[in-house]
Order: sequence, then structure tokens, then C-alpha cells
Amino acid sequence: MEKQGKLKILVVDDEPNILMPLEFLMRKQGYNVLIARNGNEAIESVDKELPQVVVLDVMMPDVDGYEVCRHLRRKQEMADTKVIFISAKAQDADIKAGYAAGADLYIPKPFSTRFLMEKIKALAVGEKVVTNN
Repeated sequence: MEKQGKLKILVVDDEPNILMPLEFLMRKQGYNVLIARNGNEAIESVDKELPQVVVLDVMMPDVDGYEVCRHLRRKQEMADTKVIFISAKAQDADIKAGYAAGADLYIPKPFSTRFLMEKIKALAVGEKVVTNN
């Protein structure tokens, strides 16, 4: 994984009140931030940009986050990409489905942006991360 200043992160969410603050915060931290507002945009961005980290909502128009994650995991060049789900779908079955799709971490909404940023930093340096939310 690249150094923090060069880390390319794709943030995917159809809710501007989540997408915009995350984009601002991540840019402030020095990350190269890409955004997508739905699953189709996310797939297009993944295919073109090859981000190192994807922060991904589950419930989106057209293509859901689970399918975006499965698409990403089918690409050999994305094998080291870290996927963090952020979702209002917080039942055990939803979380299991996220991990089954290939997530490295699943964080239920609402979440602390500080917590999310800590987890991104940990994943970026190759630490194993766990969450107890």
C-alpha cells in the first residue's frame, strides 16, 4: 500500500450529507479522494482508477454495494484493495453478507468519522483491523 499522502480512496454513497463531509475530511488528511454517488459510478471508477481503499455504502440506486464489492474482488489487480462498508443495514445477516461479498471491515451507520479515519490508516499500513460496534 502507498504512503498516506498518495493513498487513493474511493468513497461511494448516494447520500450527499455523508459523501461530502467524508470527501472533505479525507482530502484534509492528504488522501487522493474519488467519489461515486451510485453503484454504476463506483464500478466505473474502480475499473478506471484502481483505488487502494474503497469506502462503500450498501444501499444505493441501480447496483448495491455488495455487487460493487463482488465486482472489485473479481479483478486480480484489485486483490490488495481494502473495502470498508458503511451502512445503515446493521443486522447480523447484513454484516455477514458484507464480509461474504469481500469486505475487510463493516461499520454500521451512524459512525464516528474519527473511527473510520483510524481504520483507514490502519488498513493503509497493513494492520489487521477489527470492530466491535
